[in-house]
Amino acid sequence: MQSVLSVKLPVFEGPLDLLLHLIDKNKVNIYDIPIAQITNQYMEYVQAMDKEDLDVVSDFLVMAATLLDIKSRMLLPAEPGEDGEEEDPRQELVERLLEYKMYKCMARELRDRQVDAQKSFFKPETIPEEVAGYRPPVDLGELLSGLTLVKLNDIFQAVLRRQEDKIDPVRSKFGKIEREPFRVPDKIMQIVHLAAKEGRMSFRGLLAAQTGRVELVVTFLAVLELMKMGSVTLTDAGEDLILEASEELMTNTEQMAEEIALSIDA
Repeated sequence: MQSVLSVKLPVFEGPLDLLLHLIDKNKVNIYDIPIAQITNQYMEYVQAMDKEDLDVVSDFLVMAATLLDIKSRMLLPAEPGEDGEEEDPRQELVERLLEYKMYKCMARELRDRQVDAQKSFFKPETIPEEVAGYRPPVDLGELLSGLTLVKLNDIFQAVLRRQEDKIDPVRSKFGKIEREPFRVPDKIMQIVHLAAKEGRMSFRGLLAAQTGRVELVVTFLAVLELMKMGSVTLTDAGEDLILEASEELMTNTEQMAEEIALSIDA
């Protein structure tokens, strides 16, 4: 594959750049360009150019042809435009020069900003541990917005009745080995990891999955405690409530679990 060699002119990056240089050099008004004088100087530069890079030379030759066309049109009587006023053959060239000059100034400004930015250094933020660990108090009014305690209690009582219906009236009188009672802190940690894993879950389904009345009550209290901490929220979903983990709990589960454990132990 043939490689393409990019050649940049020593002074001018294109025909418009050369024209702006000639206008500045001759100290002429860009809105009233002496086209004959500028064209002659432009042609002198084109004739002295290195002809090896045809792509670059062709751009300058196209502009040379444009200048010669404008020069010849200015020697003829001016033709009126659609509005009755005489058209200036230089108008289109002037607009292109102004646009190019604007972009060139913008490029220079961006380059200066880049150079200045390299001299800027930023100090890493130093936040005290007590400030970084601060959590704003939970607004209970906002927490229970759209959620009535009556519905919360109705779901709890409904699941509790289902637990009572599971009791065998005969076998319940048999002696049995009692296992260690459920603890609210343990259930809180269990719900934290479950909520972080699921994201959203049925509140009724969570309660119904408990094995007995004691565990059901402990789970209910654990949910209320997590709501108070702002770790989970409950939203109305018709016949059910949806338990949803907070964004912070979803992204920093282990850290949140550790903080909750410390607050419970305290």
